[in-house]
Amino acid sequence: MAVTHGHGNPNWNRDETILALEAYFALAGKSPSAKDPQIMALSQTLRALPYHGEAARKPTFRNPDGAAFKVQNLRSRETGKGLGNVSRMDREIWDELGANPAEVTRLATLIRAGIVANLETASRQVDEAEDFEFYEGRLLTQSHIRRERSAGLRKALLKKRQGDALHCDVCGEAHAGLSPELRAAAFEAHHIVPIATAGEGPTKLSDVALLCATCHRLLHRLIALKREWVGLAEAKAVILGSATPLS
Repeated sequence: MAVTHGHGNPNWNRDETILALEAYFALAGKSPSAKDPQIMALSQTLRALPYHGEAARKPTFRNPDGAAFKVQNLRSRETGKGLGNVSRMDREIWDELGANPAEVTRLATLIRAGIVANLETASRQVDEAEDFEFYEGRLLTQSHIRRERSAGLRKALLKKRQGDALHCDVCGEAHAGLSPELRAAAFEAHHIVPIATAGEGPTKLSDVALLCATCHRLLHRLIALKREWVGLAEAKAVILGSATPLS
């Protein structure tokens, strides 16, 4: 969970502080104003970064006033005046990059490119959801996929299923001949609770199965084609060939 202060906004991370330092250099020593186009552009960029979750939706999050305040802190770091509000991150970034504006510009350009790449990735994830949209609609389909892709959930499930229990719950494939690091990459978490009744609360390990990537995608496709929820037993019968897909 992000550490917050002020209006409940998270502390600034390295990427954000580099962007602020770029704005400071662009202002060429001017005292930052919330109405300055450079500060307004910085605010827009900060709000587009894929960080901080719910906090990033607040109107106070990295708004022009906050962006100007951060740039002023960096200005204080150089001038030595008003150092009371300078954070550890401000000091670290200034000490590392304050004498190298060209490197700051290079890093800030890469960070902005990362925002675009993140949006494109999110778009591809939506496309994947549309590829096998469940009967319950796109939003619940996307919610289902997003929760299954939780790194924490998958990690906890893999830990629970170590040893002989590490196999696909549909086809039984264990990939036992692979190294442990590579073997883990073969498996994904699948919610066995129908998405319309799962709710938005924490997911319990008892609510998920471990599937190989192929069976997982086949099961999602089967649910979309049948336009109803498909349990593991039925999925196993269809995928292993003892039942017809749409019977």
